[in-house]
This record gives sequence, structure tokens and C-alpha cells, in this order.
Amino acid sequence: MSSTEDLEYPHILIQYQNGFLISKVMFAACELGVFDLLKESKENLSSKVIAERLGTSLHGTERLLDACVGLKLLSVEVKEEGAFYGNTEISNLYLTKSSPKSQYHNLMYYSKTIYLCWHYLTDAVREGKNQYERAFGISSNDVFEALYRSEEEMIKFMYGLNAVWSICGRDVIAAFDLSPFTTIYDLGGGAGALAQECVSLYADCTVTIFDLPKVVEIAKKHFISPEERRIMFYEGDFFKDPVPEADLYILARILHDWADEKCVQLLRKVQKACKSGGGVLLIETLLNEDKSGPLESQLYSMNMLVQTEGKERTPKEYNQLLTAAGFKETEIKKTGKLYDAILGRK
Repeated sequence: MSSTEDLEYPHILIQYQNGFLISKVMFAACELGVFDLLKESKENLSSKVIAERLGTSLHGTERLLDACVGLKLLSVEVKEEGAFYGNTEISNLYLTKSSPKSQYHNLMYYSKTIYLCWHYLTDAVREGKNQYERAFGISSNDVFEALYRSEEEMIKFMYGLNAVWSICGRDVIAAFDLSPFTTIYDLGGGAGALAQECVSLYADCTVTIFDLPKVVEIAKKHFISPEERRIMFYEGDFFKDPVPEADLYILARILHDWADEKCVQLLRKVQKACKSGGGVLLIETLLNEDKSGPLESQLYSMNMLVQTEGKERTPKEYNQLLTAAGFKETEIKKTGKLYDAILGRK
């Protein structure tokens, strides 16, 4: 129930209506290089100096900096000669490009792609289909043709995925003891962030990234060092091409892209290829069984509506998909972060 205070003045509704304004302030500050400049300077800077170095207007820069202070992304020190701005710890760690845990590329994907698709959320709800054609003028039945509409876009998307796994990857790979599985295929493994987590955690495993030829080419060129001998590549489309035999298959943020029928189709293919005693590790954001939350999972499910043909699911729904595909045992581990782990055994 709403409190009397909320009925007299709807604080929570005002917060909700301003939600996208908050996001765009953070996105703009990242895109303009505010946080990178302040980290590199190693000292607080005035709005005038920041504007000059970024090539932005002074009055626009001042408003952006003050909004970032309000969001606790920047600190401010007021001296006689004016206000001087610096990064907060969270900005240094997550919003600067040079940080190992940088979320910059993920935020740029939100700003340049997801934000534009969400402009057509009402249409997505009415029609029940993704909005790439309206947002980008792309007519395609394959969402990944839209995601990878150029090499530049592909690289940005892969950097964005790596950004997510820099804060969640270790948790999902360590959720279960994967040491018995020595031969692992990461289907749709992209830039290889989870493969790298696997080989760093488990000394005896090798991981093969199974992805489209153009994705493999970019991963080799920009993301995976040739010296990393325990990470290999297999080019193909795992819906169309044979899946090689392995102990374990990783499907991270794969099934949420697809309708149930296609998920079962892929899982059956994996189950047939899987060695006896092997399994599949699903990495997804999980809804509560009654779908009452978590809010992030509900919002991600809406994002699947505007961007793909899939949805986020409950543990029971994933168990049903695995059972329909022939997997006998299912375990679920919640990490307390954005993504959780589901292990299905053959």
C-alpha cells in the first residue's frame, strides 16, 4: 500500500520518471570522457579546465558535473577561486576506460543501442516483437545480424559483455565445482571472458569458444592472446552446425535470447553431444518463481522483448527446458549478483 506521504506527494513516481534522465547523465559523462580526464589528471579540476580539455561548452559542462556530484559519481571541493571536481571511488573503478573492471563499453551499448530500442517499448508490447527495424532501419529475422551490423558494433558489443563478466564472471564460474569437467565448450563465448575465468580457476581444463566465424576472428584479433594455449576456437553456428563432444557446455546469456522451442532445440543438440556424466552450465539472470522480482531481472526481460524473441525465466522454467531436452539432474546457485548459475547433468 502507498503511504499517506506518497499519496500527498508521489516521491517514488518522480524518481521513476527521472530514471532515464539519470542514466543519460552517466552515459554522457562517460562518452565525453569526464571520468577518464579526472583520473588521468590525478588532481581535482575546475569546470573551466574540464570544458577546455574536453572541448565542451562551459555552461553545459558545469551542469553535467553538478549532476554527477548529485549522483555521487563526482566529488566537489569549493574554493575561493571556484568549484573543483574529482572522481569518486566508484567512478574510478567502474567508469574509467583504463580500469580492469570498467563498465564503459557496457554503458555505451546501453546508450547507443538499448536506449534507442526502448524508445519503442510501447510498440514492442503491442506487437510482441523486437524493435530493431524501427530503431535502426534494419529488417532482419536474426537479432545477431542486427547486433553485429558492423565490425565496429561487434567489437563494442563484445567489450560490453566482457565488462559484465569482469564483475560477475568469477561468481558464476565458481558457483559449482567444475574441476571434473576437463573438456569445455563455451557456446557463443564471444570475447572469451568466461573461458579465461575457467582456465584460471581450473588447472586441468581446456575451453573451446564456439561462435560465428566473424566473432572468432574479432576475438582472436582483439581479446584472446595467442599465448593462451588452453583456450581454443571452433567456428560455426551452433543452431545449424554439429556440436562437438565435450564434458561440459557453457551457455551464458544465450537461452534468454530465444523462445522456448528454440531453447529446447539447442539443449537437445547439446545433450546428445555431451559425454556421459557431463552437463551444461546455464548462466542467466533469474526471476523469482512468482515473477515478483528481482526488478533487474524484470527489466532485463522487458529488454529481451525490445531486442530479441526471448525472455528471462524462473528456475522452474529453466528446469523444464532442461528436462524437455533430456537432462536428468538440475542444480541452481544464486550468486547475489546480476547473473546466476544452473547446472544440468546428463
